[in-house]
Amino acid sequence: MENKPLSSPSRQDDRERLELIIKATGVGIWDWQILTGELSFNERWADIIGYSVDELHSVQFETWASNLHPSDLEKAKQLLQQHFNGETDVYEVEVRMLHKLGHYVWVFASGKLIERDASGQPKRMIGLHLDITERKQYEERLIVSSQLLNESQEVAKLGGWELNLVTGLLFWTDETYRIHETSPDKFDPTVDAGVGFFLPESQVIISDALDKAINQGIGYDLELETYTTKGNKIDVRTTCTVEMKDGKAIRLAGIFQDITEQKHVLRKLEKINLDLEDANSALQLSAHYDSLTELPNRNLLTDRMQQAMSRCLRSQRSVAVAFIDLDNFKEINDKYGHSVGDALLKQVAKDIQAEMRSGDTLSRFGGDEFIALIDDLDSPSDSDEIIDRILNAISTTFEVEGKLLSISASIGVTYFPFDNCPPDQLLRHADQAMYIAKQHGKNQRHTFDIEHDVATKQHAEELKRIGLALTQNEFELFYQPQVNLITHRVVGVEALIRWHHPERGLLSPYYFLPVIENDVLEVDLGRWVIQAALRQLHAWSSAGIEIPVSVNISPMHLQHPRFTSELADMLSQYPDFKPNSLHLEILESSALKDITQASKVIESCGTMGVLFSIDDFGAGYSSLTYLKRLPAKYLKIDQSFVIDMLKDMDDRAIIQGIIELAKVFNLRVIAEGVETPDHAEQLLSLGATLAQGYGIAKPMPVSEFSSWLAAWKTAPLLVDRSE
Repeated sequence: MENKPLSSPSRQDDRERLELIIKATGVGIWDWQILTGELSFNERWADIIGYSVDELHSVQFETWASNLHPSDLEKAKQLLQQHFNGETDVYEVEVRMLHKLGHYVWVFASGKLIERDASGQPKRMIGLHLDITERKQYEERLIVSSQLLNESQEVAKLGGWELNLVTGLLFWTDETYRIHETSPDKFDPTVDAGVGFFLPESQVIISDALDKAINQGIGYDLELETYTTKGNKIDVRTTCTVEMKDGKAIRLAGIFQDITEQKHVLRKLEKINLDLEDANSALQLSAHYDSLTELPNRNLLTDRMQQAMSRCLRSQRSVAVAFIDLDNFKEINDKYGHSVGDALLKQVAKDIQAEMRSGDTLSRFGGDEFIALIDDLDSPSDSDEIIDRILNAISTTFEVEGKLLSISASIGVTYFPFDNCPPDQLLRHADQAMYIAKQHGKNQRHTFDIEHDVATKQHAEELKRIGLALTQNEFELFYQPQVNLITHRVVGVEALIRWHHPERGLLSPYYFLPVIENDVLEVDLGRWVIQAALRQLHAWSSAGIEIPVSVNISPMHLQHPRFTSELADMLSQYPDFKPNSLHLEILESSALKDITQASKVIESCGTMGVLFSIDDFGAGYSSLTYLKRLPAKYLKIDQSFVIDMLKDMDDRAIIQGIIELAKVFNLRVIAEGVETPDHAEQLLSLGATLAQGYGIAKPMPVSEFSSWLAAWKTAPLLVDRSE
């Protein structure tokens, strides 16, 4: 057989073979005429960035550069210039290029300068593009996974250790080194060195635990204090499990965790708990005592009256309730100012107490009014001497801040059980008697006449007249805005009832709500208020105004057995009713009469999309337990605290305490009584952002609300209405 040399492949064969290789490897080829800027390329080069060759028939170098990611352009130019300068044999760079569909793809660009002109300037360069997007994405995922692992260890601050009792070698994980603020190249761990980091007290504990682990096979789980290599003291948790062989410990292993932050949080929580207890104590004190005179306030007075009345019924004795009103006090206050007036009230309170027995109660009822509760009397006349002493003590000259001031008092008295009424009615009767004493010339006392109780008949007439007003549609809801003090957005309105009395004009609730208390009219009027509020919600919603409306619910109405079913019937009349657009406000005291029933009602209403607020918070008897059990969403700070917060630091501290309590129970706070921009500023500094009050807007009829809302959106300015 004759051997013949193989013929050399043709140039055409070489080209075809090269094209097959290029196509198989997915490489894009480019050829750059540097002097003209013209760039030639193959189909794959264009395909990498989503185009066909025909779409990119005329491409200049600037076109290529403009397709680079802005962050990669400078790097690509620098490497290209280095290649032109002869600093690199091959030009290589990884860049992002803009794809036709708008996203970026990663490209590995490699090229070589193959020709220079006569002056040595770059003339021609060829190279390739390779799509490395998948590789880059994989690398990024690896980086993210690695970072997540390291971050998880660092966040948990959880290290580990292992002690080989056969070889004596102690191993630490990377995180254990980090906890000790060192590294393997700087520190070689040993048992003695590890124990030496602990504080002396902890060294004793850990040494004893290690001894029991080694000699008795008993593991441990301890929280101790230790130092790092840099001298920083930290709290750590260290555990140990024991591996035994033939009854002997051969290996110890466990975790080593930095729990400094957890300990700090626990200590902080303990402090917050103590602060909350202090705040609760302050709230209780404020809820029961007058801040100026430190006398029992109305709330505590009512409680004392109920106790005294119960005692006298058991012992068949009597109680005197004396309503004391200072004559001409307003003139002194107006002439000399509140400072003198307050000092005079404190002195009067002190002098009245000096004339009473130790077991009796003197309460500041409000302004220049006091209530003397004289208990354990054999007969009503036994109180005469005490009341006369009080009259004489007041009807004298007081020296206050260098001024000699003369006042007197008018006193009205009623006696239980002869006047067999609940505490609030006894106070009204004593008040009526005081008014008669004032009419008769002041500086005297008058006893309530039970036989000729005009007030009882008047009360019956008033109830009848209020019932008639309800049927004749004489009531109207006024609306007071509630705003966010930061964004100035109107977040709600409180509906407040007014009576258009044919003879007496527009009357506030003060003139008629006390009259219907505990009467069936209280529930009837409550139904009317809810229905009127829902009608207005519907009207506003139809006009594109979405503002929640709050209405006040009386204790009697809240405890009505059909309250929730009737509310559901009302809501069913408005299919477009939006959840959380109706808020019901209940007084702190009303909820506490039956905390279980109140909670059930609030939860039931919540399923209907109706929220609850606790109104006048701080003025009642709430405990943290009761607050926790009431599923309300808002606390409304009683306006008496807000109004005086600018001059009374105790009131400011109480407000701060309420805000902190609200945070703990995840409740939002609305501050009532914002009368000035200074009130708003102080509340914001304490963390209260929602507010209402005369400084924002007075209650207004619905006919005025739209214009007010438009003006507020244009210029949300608070005004000073403190006077």
